[in-house]
Amino acid sequence: MNTLRGVIAAAATPLTDDHAIDFDRLVGHCRYLLGEGGCDGINLLGTTGEATSFSLDQRLAAMQAVAASGLPLSRFMVGTGAAAFDDACRLTAEAKALGFAGALLLPPFYYKGIDSDAVVAYVTAVTERVGPDGLSLYLYHFPANSGVPYAPDAVAWLRDHFPETLKGLKDSTGDLDYSGGLAKLLPGFDVFPSAEAAIGKAAELGLAGCISATANVTGPFAQAAFTGRTQAEREAALAEAVRIRAEIARFPLVAAVKETLALLSGEATWRRMMPPLSPLAGNERESLAKALRATALFERRAAPVV
Repeated sequence: MNTLRGVIAAAATPLTDDHAIDFDRLVGHCRYLLGEGGCDGINLLGTTGEATSFSLDQRLAAMQAVAASGLPLSRFMVGTGAAAFDDACRLTAEAKALGFAGALLLPPFYYKGIDSDAVVAYVTAVTERVGPDGLSLYLYHFPANSGVPYAPDAVAWLRDHFPETLKGLKDSTGDLDYSGGLAKLLPGFDVFPSAEAAIGKAAELGLAGCISATANVTGPFAQAAFTGRTQAEREAALAEAVRIRAEIARFPLVAAVKETLALLSGEATWRRMMPPLSPLAGNERESLAKALRATALFERRAAPVV
């Protein structure tokens, strides 16, 4: 049985002043998310975590730091996609060796116009290089960034040929027809949209939950929307999570998530971004802070002081 379900935060990555990963703060943030932060799981080193801006060694070191922390790896999937095939294999193999519950694999994302057969061949090659036994693989469908989709027919082929290995897919398109269609096409295949709004459709569409950037701060609301005792409680919590996300999403998402963490924690170091991404400008910070203070977010203090 897959252990990764429910509200999963695409964790932001705290940085030192010289653009290195702050491992202690990263572990602390993950510990918070799995506790008071209301999350069932964590997507480590994904898009929100700025993973593709880090070197292979930096990513491996972050994975090893989390694995050594005592946090339950059964509640983590880790991004292992890379432009270089060998790097993707090494990251995926390390995720398997360390015991993470899942490896989240982007398609090869530099060369565009790759057809479904090439995508299938790529995932097959990674799986065979790493070894399917004991590997739990999730596909990361984000064509707006990668330029390469995971077409439903390709996903179905891979699921059919690696039924014990291919566990699910994260869909960052916001297209519930795509997400719901895959869930219906492939029973037992865990499909995660990338925004809290999908929680309201999870039961109807057979979705496994959501993997969201804004769950770094909306986790308690999203959890109440997913598991609240009454329909009224679930609807109210979902509305608040969606409202908070909408305010954050008015700005570049990764920078705005980090700005929100800085506002909630009082720790300005959360504003550090890995080049080429940049923090929000002063006027953007003021606008976001004003908007968020009109929500229930600051009442819940839904972020840690790390």
